[in-house]
Amino acid sequence: MRAAVVGSTGYGGIELVRLLHAHPRVGLASVMSSSQADAALSEAYPHVAGVADATLEAIDPARVRERADVVFLATPHGVSAQWAPKFAAEGLAVIDLSGDFRLKSAEAYRAYYGHEPADPVYVEKAVYGLPELFGQDIVEATFIANPGCYPTAAALAVAPLAAAGWIDPDSVIIDAKSGVSGAGRGLSLAVHFSEVNENVTAYKVNRHQHTPEIEQTIERLVGRPVAVTFTPHLVPMTRGILCTVYASLTERRTTEEAIELYRQYYEGRPFVRIRPPGRMPATKEVLGSNFCDIGLSVDARTRRVTVVSVIDNLVKGAAGQAVQNLNVMMGWDETEGLMFVPLYP
Repeated sequence: MRAAVVGSTGYGGIELVRLLHAHPRVGLASVMSSSQADAALSEAYPHVAGVADATLEAIDPARVRERADVVFLATPHGVSAQWAPKFAAEGLAVIDLSGDFRLKSAEAYRAYYGHEPADPVYVEKAVYGLPELFGQDIVEATFIANPGCYPTAAALAVAPLAAAGWIDPDSVIIDAKSGVSGAGRGLSLAVHFSEVNENVTAYKVNRHQHTPEIEQTIERLVGRPVAVTFTPHLVPMTRGILCTVYASLTERRTTEEAIELYRQYYEGRPFVRIRPPGRMPATKEVLGSNFCDIGLSVDARTRRVTVVSVIDNLVKGAAGQAVQNLNVMMGWDETEGLMFVPLYP
């Protein structure tokens, strides 16, 4: 399989280069950038020199068609909406890492992203690529909307409880914390070292663009509209997301029963690891990997359940999940090129 990456000078794009370079079934045919065409990738990222270096090319769907079978778009919101349909029209499989094709509601996209929605034909065509929940849809797909980082961690934390009817889905509260790489490589005061270091901040409270995406996923599981509370926080680390999810149980359950529910729900899903009672995961334990680790506890006093999930936002939250989607699309083992031990410490 020959792959091309658009937006390869961003963090998601360079992570795709790293993962695809090591994939046993994929060759990296082209790396493209709208801002740095004709420059060496190693000029932006010296760590790829002599290993996965390449000359950056201008974005040209017709030219890519002659050299690649699939294109990954690691471009900003609003940019993918313009380019993804052009690549699809050339007969290429498309895996888009932006938010432009995730939301089926044009109204929600306008409200939360502040852009005009993409072509509705392609929005409808796009399959939401969360393999652990919607793997059967991905098998026949040629156009994938790769989930967001927060929605991946949140949805995997909530899904077993929501699907089983164990919780009131409107009671879900998601307290999420992310490393600074989630903001991308662009410069802004919010990610300036002296602003982030020794500091934790909540941001986009009740208006983050991932809120409707989380709700859309839960709605698919429970079969009705839901409203959740989602609050993201920026913490002074480079990689990682930790979601602490709270929900009200519909009847009395124990921690052991809930853990067994999760183990059964994710049986055969190699990238979701469920912790035993009394053990909660940490972001360091999934660093650089495609794993989502989950721990949970039932509070019999309040009849609420607390679920903690962790992912690496650039791998399971972006590039790793995109490669996992490619594996599923192609009928390969979904762990191809991804089953490596997390970095530690």
